[in-house]
Amino acid sequence: MSQDKIDLSFGRGQLTVTLPEGCLPTIVRKAVLPKLADGAGAIRAALDAPIASPSLRDLAKGQRSACILICDITRPVPNALFLRPMIEIMLAAGIPLANITVLVATGLHRPNEGAELEELVGDRWVLDHVRVENHFARDDAAHLDLGNTATRGTPIGIDRRFAEADLRIATGLVEPHFMAGWSGGRKVVAPGVAHHTTIRTFHSARFMEDPLAVQCNLVGNPLHEEQLEIIRRLGDVYALNTVIDEERDLVHVTFGEIIASHLAAVDFISGVTRIAVPRRFKTVVTSSAGYPLDKTYYQTIKGMVTPLDILAPGGTLIIASQCSEGFGSPEFREAQDRLAELGPDRFLATLTAKSLAEIDEWQTEMQLKATRLGLVELYTTGLTDEERRITCVTISADILASITASIARHGDPHVAFIPEGPYVVPVYVPTAGDIAA
Repeated sequence: MSQDKIDLSFGRGQLTVTLPEGCLPTIVRKAVLPKLADGAGAIRAALDAPIASPSLRDLAKGQRSACILICDITRPVPNALFLRPMIEIMLAAGIPLANITVLVATGLHRPNEGAELEELVGDRWVLDHVRVENHFARDDAAHLDLGNTATRGTPIGIDRRFAEADLRIATGLVEPHFMAGWSGGRKVVAPGVAHHTTIRTFHSARFMEDPLAVQCNLVGNPLHEEQLEIIRRLGDVYALNTVIDEERDLVHVTFGEIIASHLAAVDFISGVTRIAVPRRFKTVVTSSAGYPLDKTYYQTIKGMVTPLDILAPGGTLIIASQCSEGFGSPEFREAQDRLAELGPDRFLATLTAKSLAEIDEWQTEMQLKATRLGLVELYTTGLTDEERRITCVTISADILASITASIARHGDPHVAFIPEGPYVVPVYVPTAGDIAA
């Protein structure tokens, strides 16, 4: 791509943006990580030489049942690389095939079924031989009640299929998360297979408005601390954690005790994901990371929040998201309707007294963090006119025109571009001699 054009992740491909004349771009990307030449071999090595636990082979010996959690379709986890090898090790150790369950950790998202489930699992053998099921957070009878956390009183309800299995393994992708610090590990368990009251407590304003509940931060993060307490309440849980690059290829994998193996993956990726930027910008252009994260407007909000540290107050954040599947859940649509009706201040006031958030209204609350700081413009090809209205952000008909107008409005040609969206976390780190925006 020439220097006068920049590709943003968009749907299953790229959106090419031509730079306005006089634009001075700063492109914010993760450091390039070497791809694993033998991903399958790396998986096997991790399973044989785990972190803070016996090998999977030893863990499976003498067990009668196993449950493997996988992330839902919103995360591009390379499940096809590791599910069958893990299951075959369990079988060789004596766990009956009928007693192995692969459970999709949907949280409060919709189930993944049909062709979408085939894409998610990525291995026909697994689908043909193993029970693959979805978690349903609103099915009360499907959850085991483990009481409440001692620290903040969060109700602990976990899917029985996972909580009661002899061998429990969470699998996932370690990437920045704008509230839990980092995805993967303990987050695949809670909220991944948690009861709706657990999830809605996590999504209440008590957690959402905490200044430490932000991307790439685990220290003092109240959500992370609650997740750790839930894991300890459950007992022995293990995790396989993956890290991928912009092309969705595997660059790192860890396996072992869920907390220790997750932290090892975080240590690996944090230095290349958090990118120091020596100034703030009055114009920031980003994406929703392309497919599958930009399937809905609901997920798009992650891309609005992640770059806020480098957006100058009063600046313009322009985000490109295909929204190929539309808006999101009916509950999220209702929250956005209320935002459009009440306005941001009155909407936020309705949240602060709740101990349980309404389903999916937390994402609307997160959007307010972006719109409080500056102007948000959305370029999309996938929403109806009514859906565009209730986004409550400015709609861009032409991303080049939006960039040009922002430069003129702010009188500043410097523009930050974040092609991979929320998979990259830019952090404002001023240095001597730099000009702050």
